[in-house]
Parts: sequence; structure tokens; C-alpha cells
Amino acid sequence: MPVIEYDPSRSALYTPARRPTVFEPGADYSSLQIAVEAARLAYLNAAQAENSAEDHQALVSALACVGMSAPRLFSDEETGTFGFGCRRASDGMALLSFRGTQPEDIGDIVTNLEINTVAWTESSGRVHSGFATAMRSVIPEIQSWLDVDCAGRRELVICGHSLGAALATLAATLWRPDVLVTLGSPRVGNAAFAQSLDNVKIVRMVDCCDAVTRIPPETPWYTHVGTEHYINRAGGMVKSPDEEYVSDDCVHAREAYLAQHAWKSGAVLVRDLADHSPINYVRAVW
Repeated sequence: MPVIEYDPSRSALYTPARRPTVFEPGADYSSLQIAVEAARLAYLNAAQAENSAEDHQALVSALACVGMSAPRLFSDEETGTFGFGCRRASDGMALLSFRGTQPEDIGDIVTNLEINTVAWTESSGRVHSGFATAMRSVIPEIQSWLDVDCAGRRELVICGHSLGAALATLAATLWRPDVLVTLGSPRVGNAAFAQSLDNVKIVRMVDCCDAVTRIPPETPWYTHVGTEHYINRAGGMVKSPDEEYVSDDCVHAREAYLAQHAWKSGAVLVRDLADHSPINYVRAVW
């Protein structure tokens, strides 16, 4: 498989699906690789508006490379929530992917700003109010798809990036996936909520300096779920690193970014934002 280079560009951060899929027809990919790329593909306009024929076809074609069916799209106009589901007949795998924040989507922005917590009666604990409202807006659609189209599934993978990672985390309390894969996830809820996912396999990926993974701040109301899978400045993934390792790695990463990328035209100004780009998560598993 080709090596994917670190991408410091603003286009990688703000329009992450502009880059063609990294899936290649006939190649063999792990569930983790499929989930990570699917989280990026959720940013295609096909996963935002059903009338975008070109992007819808791009999503269909990308998923077909890994043997997946045409996607079922889930959306709510008021909250700006969007995701897609697809399945693979050859092995019974079902995949549910949620889109992250779209900078121009007021619904997404409002969702992110609603940081007060509400009871998550679907499992337990309290969670971010905006995330809860967004997730609840698409539950009936997703439930119907799982019950009808995916009734015979043998594996369920749930994934998402940024806001989509938060929604994927909430979804995992409802449908108990075989694996939950999150990229650049903010904190979603309190310790009681996090404990409700103790029996779920979680791959919570954190790309080096990614600022979004540090919000909302750690408090009695917010804590992360699952084990951190840290992507260091060289693109390697380290499971559950200690604070000293992460701190030292981030210092060197920021210094290198200032010297190599920050001053270039079209680049994101700081690494803490550039590391949030979905493609910079994809590269860690390729």
C-alpha cells in the first residue's frame, strides 16, 4: 500500500473529502482501515445532501472498492446531522459512519456550542446536550436500516471523525458494535456514561497535537471513553502512552511544524489544528 504523507493544508482540514479515496479495488483492508477511511468519506457532499449526484457516486464507488453496498444515507436538516450505513454481503459486515463538523453548516456549529449536559437515558450518565440532540434526530432511521437491511449482520463497525466521532460514541451505546473507531473525538459525557461502554472494543485515535481531543476540558462532567491510541509526530500509533511521552512528542511536533509548514501558502497556521485533518488519521493505519 502507498505511504500517505502528512498533509498540513487547509483543504485537508476544511474540505477533507476533496481528496480521492485511498481505497484501491481488489486490495485487502482491515476493519480498522475501512472505518478510518469511511469516517473521512462521510464528508462527501453525498453524505450531506442527497441531490449531489457526483459526490454520491464517488461515495458509492469508494465503498465498492471494499465490497460494500451502496450507502444508506441518514440525515436531519434541523440539526445538520449526517451519516451513512453500508453492508458487505461477503462476510456480513455492517458499517455505520458519521460526518463531522461542516464549517458552513449552522446546524453543526450550534450542535458543538451546546456544551451543557443532559441525561443520556438510552444507556446511563450525562452527555453533551448538542451531541445528544443530534444523535436522537437520526435514531429511528438507523434503527430501521439495521433491523431490515442488516438483520443478518455478523459484524458491526461504528466510526466517525470530530463531531462524527461524538455521534459514533453515542451510537455505540445503542447498537453495541464489534468495534467503535473514533478519530479526533471531543469528550462526550461524564464517567457514568463512559462506563456504559466498558464492554465495547474502542479504538479512540488521537493525532498528536489535535486540539479537538482536548475539549470540552476534563471535568466531573466530561471524560474520554476507551483507551487512547496516540499517533505520534512520525505517524506511528502508540496505545495508551504516558503523559510525559505525549507532552515531549507534541513539543517537538509543534517545533517541526513551525519550521516546515506553518509559513507556507495554503497551510494551516498551527499543528494543533492541522493534526485534526482526517487524512492525517488515515495515514497512521496505511
